[in-house]
Amino acid sequence: MILILLGPPGAGKGTQAQRLQDKHGLIQLSTGDMLRAAVAAGTEVGLKAKAVMERGELVSDEIMTGIISDRLGEPDTKNGVILDGFPRTEAQAEALDKMLLAKGLKLDAVIEMKTDDDILVERITGRYTCANCGAGYHDSFLKPKVEGVCDKCGGTEFTRRSDDVAETVISRLKAYHDQTAPLLPYYRQKGILKQVDGMAGIDEVTRQMEDALQAI
Repeated sequence: MILILLGPPGAGKGTQAQRLQDKHGLIQLSTGDMLRAAVAAGTEVGLKAKAVMERGELVSDEIMTGIISDRLGEPDTKNGVILDGFPRTEAQAEALDKMLLAKGLKLDAVIEMKTDDDILVERITGRYTCANCGAGYHDSFLKPKVEGVCDKCGGTEFTRRSDDVAETVISRLKAYHDQTAPLLPYYRQKGILKQVDGMAGIDEVTRQMEDALQAI
């Protein structure tokens, strides 16, 4: 099974991808992680990517699909994968389709997590974590049982991501919508676009995803 999860920052893609991994044995493939691994391993396509990055240029779609192709040949992907961060454009979607076809594979489903931008801004800007153990909290939705004390380790220092401020979040959401908009009609036309309510509770989103996968 090969899936793509689409959703803006803060939609909960990471949580749902982990649940899909645990239940179905899928492997989440992050574009950035694959790129760094290919460069570190010195594979043919990794060396091409390294040369491009050293020139300060963007890695081409051809190189990126080559890296994904190599990764799909590794044993741990036999049950399927969840693609994270690719494709971002219609041209990349077409390149991905061609690569999968050449390997005798196909994209089974694209699941869009539909969200409300205003609520997402509140969700993201309210996040903070324990500086000691990394446990996550939120100003409104998930406060420590004792104010200022981590539930898990008892730590009293907390941190916030520097980019979790309203202006940055709004900019990231705009970039996501600008990039993703062309992908939706592309995959809808292919009949593989599924949608779930990304604003529902975590368990309900998981249930909707499982229903979408049952229809494949």
